[in-house]
Formats: sequence, C-alpha cells, structure tokens
Amino acid sequence: MNKQELVDAMAESTGSTKADAKKALDAFIEAVSGALKKGDRISLVGFGSYSVAERSAREGRNPQTGKTIKIAAKKVVKFKAGSELAELVNKKGKK
Repeated sequence: MNKQELVDAMAESTGSTKADAKKALDAFIEAVSGALKKGDRISLVGFGSYSVAERSAREGRNPQTGKTIKIAAKKVVKFKAGSELAELVNKKGKK
C-alpha cells in the first residue's frame, strides 16, 4: 500500500474527503517525524512504538570489490509492533 492508497482507505473508513484524509496523514507524519528528530519515543497503545536508536560505526565489505570499508555511526528509526497489531497480523484465516 502506498501513501495515496492509504489516504483513500482513510477517507473511506472515516467518511471524510480524500483531501481531509491527506491533511490528517500529513499532520501525523509531520508530528511523528518532528518527535523522532528530537529523540522522543512515540507509543501508540495496541499499534506499536517508534523510537530512535544509535547504530555504532562498524566495518563492512563492498560486495563488488570485496574490499573492507568503514560504515559511519548513525541514528536509525525503529518500530516495535504492539501486541494487538502482532496478534492481528498472525491471525489465521481472514486477511
């Protein structure tokens, strides 16, 4: 599902216009991005949580040449599914 398909699904589910659904989705993305940029953790009970983690510098290998390269340290976004979402995804039967 891409962003437009998500907007369409949100509009249909809420009975709102696609423009309103797009504004809501954009506001959600902006709020989550801003919080993660500040290093905050976002927890949506039942759905999951977003957090920022530090990935330390390490050595890797260039797959084309086999040469060892240094990979710089960086921050990465992590998502951990909540129990309700995990249960829904693992439910047998209906999709």
